[in-house]
Amino acid sequence: MVFESKLTKSSRVSKSQKKDPLKALRRSSSSSPFAAAPRRKPSQGLGKSPSNQNKTPEEPEIEALDDVGIITSLPTDRPINGIVDLMRYIQKRTFSEVPDRAAGMNSTRIAEVLNFRLNLPPIISVAHIHALSAVPTAAERETDELLKAGTIRKIVISGRGSGAATFGEGLVLTEDWERLVARNDQLSQELKSKYLEVLRSNPTASTIAGVNFSKSEAIALMTAGFLTASRATTMSNFLRPGASSPSSGSLAFVSSAGSNAASGSIAAVGGTGVVHSSGGGGRGLNFQDDSLPLEHNFAPSLPNIGPYLKLLVSARQHVLSLISKSSPRHREVPYSLLRERWDGGIASDDPASKARAARGENFAVLPGRTKKWRTFWGLKFEWVLEEAVGGGLIECFNTGSVGTGVRAL
Repeated sequence: MVFESKLTKSSRVSKSQKKDPLKALRRSSSSSPFAAAPRRKPSQGLGKSPSNQNKTPEEPEIEALDDVGIITSLPTDRPINGIVDLMRYIQKRTFSEVPDRAAGMNSTRIAEVLNFRLNLPPIISVAHIHALSAVPTAAERETDELLKAGTIRKIVISGRGSGAATFGEGLVLTEDWERLVARNDQLSQELKSKYLEVLRSNPTASTIAGVNFSKSEAIALMTAGFLTASRATTMSNFLRPGASSPSSGSLAFVSSAGSNAASGSIAAVGGTGVVHSSGGGGRGLNFQDDSLPLEHNFAPSLPNIGPYLKLLVSARQHVLSLISKSSPRHREVPYSLLRERWDGGIASDDPASKARAARGENFAVLPGRTKKWRTFWGLKFEWVLEEAVGGGLIECFNTGSVGTGVRAL
């Protein structure tokens, strides 16, 4: 018997094993004697590892400035004749003028800047006076004489933090104070006259006795911003407006409201008068009757003093941060460099800047894009520097080579 073996064909698709002559020709034509050499990135040099390439060269340390001598009082642009003239001089040099061209701000923002400046109180800190006075003791004696004469008044703000947040005392010209009272439209003419009469009878007093006003008059003056509490009152002195007893409007009642009321209700957060119950708004003092005289002492104040203090404190802190960033080790920087960084690199009027602009090399940013105008409403560098020097935060010294130096204390 003859057996025949038959191979079963596979269903797999088999490719032709023939080589393409054109492909082989291309490979042979592009070959080079360096094709078999190991390839390496151009950036990797001989004898250098990738770990060494990631290391950046160390920046040279900033050398300390030469200290020839401390500047005890900052110079002024013109001669000063007394404390009153000095206060007017400081007021006129607080803000920079809004640029007429290329301000980087639209009309709405410019209006906001001008209104903010207009509403600030005309307060000059005592520290600012000392920074521009050649003899601080003589300035103190003249200030006391003007206080007794009623030409100026003093505002005391205690407990305002420490360091850059310290304000201390401020001076206000009496004519500016009376003008603000006269322009206020929230007070009656009778109350305005009574308030000014009380101020004139106590020119040097930092507090006003509450017996001079009734409850309604005190509330009106505090709402307008011309009176404030002379010291922090106790918890029992604050009542929610309309509360019948201290237990229903005290701070203890507010703190326990969350456990006594349903979650999510208004009563759980203290009720509708929670702000006044916690002492906010200045209208929550515990007075029993409108006709009875007040037993609390008040301190004279001016409207919008809060934005003024916020602007002052933030400007001082920003100057200190600029010095620290410029020289972290020595914390000192040339005056010109610090001023340039405060202004944000905007175009100036010096001859060098004008020459760069003529050559088409002016790369300065618009004023409205800088922090000086976005945050500080165009506050001048000289004003902030004088405030920081008077507050004991920084000091100026002669370098002998790069002009005036500024050092953080």
